[in-house]
Amino acid sequence: MTTQQTTERRMTGSAGWLPHSIDKRIRVLAWASLISQAALVVTGAAVRLTGSGLGCPTWPRCTADSLTNTPEMGIHGIIEFGNRTLNFILVAIALALLVSLWNLRRTRRDLWWLSISLLAIIPLQAVIGGLTVLTHLNPWVVNVHFLVSAALVSAATLLVRRTKDAGGKSTLGVSPILGRLGWVVVALAAVTIYLGTVVTGAGPHAGARDAVRNGIDPLVATWMHAIPVGLLVAATIAALLVSRHEDKRFADRSGNDSLPDISETTVALTIVLMAELGQGIIGVVQSYMAVPVSLVAIHVFGATVILAAVAAAWDSMRSRPPLP
Repeated sequence: MTTQQTTERRMTGSAGWLPHSIDKRIRVLAWASLISQAALVVTGAAVRLTGSGLGCPTWPRCTADSLTNTPEMGIHGIIEFGNRTLNFILVAIALALLVSLWNLRRTRRDLWWLSISLLAIIPLQAVIGGLTVLTHLNPWVVNVHFLVSAALVSAATLLVRRTKDAGGKSTLGVSPILGRLGWVVVALAAVTIYLGTVVTGAGPHAGARDAVRNGIDPLVATWMHAIPVGLLVAATIAALLVSRHEDKRFADRSGNDSLPDISETTVALTIVLMAELGQGIIGVVQSYMAVPVSLVAIHVFGATVILAAVAAAWDSMRSRPPLP
């Protein structure tokens, strides 16, 4: 190490044993964060679909006398407490990721603030989960619980995508119209996800036998959800066509045969569209089959995939300045 490098590390308060660039350790932690956030969504769905929402009847303890589930609580207590325990794993991963980014907190502020956001929101998510129990699975509180998970999945996806390139790839070449379409896709995806939670609150899978529903007719809620789904698919197709047009125009201007014919944005939007179409088919089938548990579980997982895909596509359509 040169004298200049040593001086720079002292000035920035760097720790020699922590990464000084995006390496395998940071990438593994970013993927672990995304996978664990998706697992929280899936296990949360398992809690609801198995009727284990009040498997632990109180919070923050599992019972008035025990921090953990007891044998008398059976499988419902195991499922509910298992979902709660996952929050500790999420906090540990988020904390490890934040520490690993310490030396990059100035040069990669995007990663630094994303990791701080994850670490700050996870405890809040646990508190909201506790409120769902204390309110006996009020459907509107349950909606908020899922929406916070959606935000965490999206943030973790951004972390994964931005740690893929050690230099922080710039996307200054994105056209204004594609950037606006990216925001339209994100907005419609957010509305679709929210109205999906409203459908859930009107449906039969309440999470517990005596849990109340939101009082909206399930058919009405389904149609409310279906309208933004159609608009989302249309916006995604429009963004995909614009992105493909830009790919061809860029290839014609550059005249470099070694460049890829399809951009990262086009690939990301193609994945989003495939996920949306698959999710739509599952949604229609489950409606006609009286929402069986198996299809609902797949539908929840599909929503998680769409959240991650939309976040990645949106990030690829943003114009960001070059990183140091």
